[in-house]
Amino acid sequence: MEFHHVSILLEPCLEALQIKPDGVYIDATTGGAGHSLRIAERLHDSGRLICIDRDDEALENAKERLKDVWQRVTAVKSDFRELDKVLESLGLPGADGILFDLGVSSPQLDHAERGFSYMQDAPLDMRMDRAQKLTAYDVVNTWSREEIRRILFEYGEERYAPLIAAAIERERDKKPIETTLELVDVIKSAMPAKAKREKQHPAKRSFQAVRIAVNDELGAVREAMDKAIDCLNPGGRLAVITFHSLEDRIVKTAFQQAAQGCTCPKEFPVCVCGKKPKVRLTPRKPILPDEGEIKENPRARSAKLRVCEKI
Repeated sequence: MEFHHVSILLEPCLEALQIKPDGVYIDATTGGAGHSLRIAERLHDSGRLICIDRDDEALENAKERLKDVWQRVTAVKSDFRELDKVLESLGLPGADGILFDLGVSSPQLDHAERGFSYMQDAPLDMRMDRAQKLTAYDVVNTWSREEIRRILFEYGEERYAPLIAAAIERERDKKPIETTLELVDVIKSAMPAKAKREKQHPAKRSFQAVRIAVNDELGAVREAMDKAIDCLNPGGRLAVITFHSLEDRIVKTAFQQAAQGCTCPKEFPVCVCGKKPKVRLTPRKPILPDEGEIKENPRARSAKLRVCEKI
C-alpha cells in the first residue's frame, strides 16, 4: 500500500536538529519517511541516518522513498524503546540528533484494514507491529470491565469511561465485538445525546485509549526519553513531536528532570548530591505549528515540538 503523509513541523524539526553533514542521526519513528528524507538530503555520504520503525510497511516504504539517499541510510525494525540496543548493534557510540514523531501515522489511520480508524470498517487490530500478538480485539473482548474503564479514563481522558466499559461488557456477553464500526456503535450507545452532538467524534477518545493500550505507547515513550538523552553525543539534539497531553507530559517531565542540576535542599551551604544537568532546553517552551501549516494539514493542530541539547 502507499505509505505517504504530510510531515508535521518539518522545518522546525530540521532547524532544531542542527544537522551536521557528517553526523549520525536517528529517526526513531520513521512512519511516512518525510522527516527522514529531508534529514538524509542534508547529509554527505560520510553521514548516517538510522531509520527505526516497528511497522514493516513503513520500512518498506522508506526503502522506496529514500532510494536516492539510501547509501546514507540504515533501516532497522525495532521498537524505539530499544534505541540504545540499535546503536550498540551498529557499533555506534552515540548520535548527533534523534527525532521522535509520536503517535499513529497518517497512513495507519487512512488505511482501513489496519483497524485504527473509527471512520472506516475493519477488523479490530490497531497493532503498529503486526507480528505482535495483542490486538484491539483482545483488549475489547477479553480485558476486564474495570481495566477497560481504566484505560479509557487514563489514556483517552474519556469522561464517560464507566458507561462505555459497561456497554462493551454487555455487548460482548452476547457476541464478540469484531470490527471498528461495531465498537463505534457500542460507544455511541453508552453516551448521552449531548456528548454525541459534540464537534469531536464520540469514539475518538476511546479509540485513542485502546490504541495506546495495544501498543503500550506511553510505556515506550517513558523508556525511550531517558535512553535517547543518554544516547546523544555532547552537543547532540533530541527533538520530540507529541500530539496529546499524555505524551507531552511524559516528554516535558523527562526533559525537565534531565535539565535539572543540584537537588540538595536550599539550606545546604554546598552541593553534596553531585547531580549535574544532562541537557539544556532549546527553547524552554514547546514549538507549535503556525496557522499556515494548520490550514494545510489540520492534523498538525495539536502538535507540540520539544527540543533539548546534550551538555
